[in-house]
Amino acid sequence: MLIDFKDQTLMQRYRLMAQTVIPRPIAWIVTEDEVVNIAPFSYFMALSSQPPTLIVSIGQRDDGTPKDTLRNLRNTGKCVICMVGEKHFEAMHLSSKELESHRSEAEVFGIRTKKILEGYPPMAEGVQAAFFCDYLQEVDLEGSETIPVIVEIKQLYIDDHIINDPKKLSLKLDAIARIGKSYAKIGEEITPPPIP
Repeated sequence: MLIDFKDQTLMQRYRLMAQTVIPRPIAWIVTEDEVVNIAPFSYFMALSSQPPTLIVSIGQRDDGTPKDTLRNLRNTGKCVICMVGEKHFEAMHLSSKELESHRSEAEVFGIRTKKILEGYPPMAEGVQAAFFCDYLQEVDLEGSETIPVIVEIKQLYIDDHIINDPKKLSLKLDAIARIGKSYAKIGEEITPPPIP
C-alpha cells in the first residue's frame, strides 16, 4: 500500500506518523513565567551535536492561542526538558491536561520540582536526566498548526545512579516513549554485528 499524504486529512497524517515514527521520546518541558508550567510533548528529537540542539513541535491551545510552554519560552528564553521514566509516567500523562495559564501543573497534579541551576526553571524532582536549554529559534512551517522550536542545550543533569561507566559517560536511562496513542518502555537492546 502506498499512501499519498495530500489525500489524507490532518488527523489521518498525524495518526500515520505517530504510529510509524516510533518510538518518540517525550520532552517533559518545564518553563516558568510567574508560575511553573510542566507539559509533555512527543514530537521531540535531538537535532544536532554542534551546536547541541533539540527540536520540539508545540501545538496551540484549544482557543488557537500559543500553549503556555511556547509563550513562556518566548518570554523568558529558558526551559528544562526532563526525560520521563516509569516513576513519573502518571504525573507526565496528567500534566498533558490543558489548564488555565495562571494554574501550575506542579501544584494541580502534585509534581515535585527542584531548582538546581540558577537562571533556569526547576526540573521535575527525581528524573534521571534533564536538559537546561536556551530558546534558539522557531521554524516557520507554512500551513502548520504546530510550531517547531529549536532549543540549545547549555547544561545536562544526569542522575549518578544511571552512569554505568564514569570514564566513558555510558548511561542506562529508564525512558518512556510515545508509540501511536500509547506509551512504551524502551525494551531489549540489540547489538549489531561488526562492520567489516
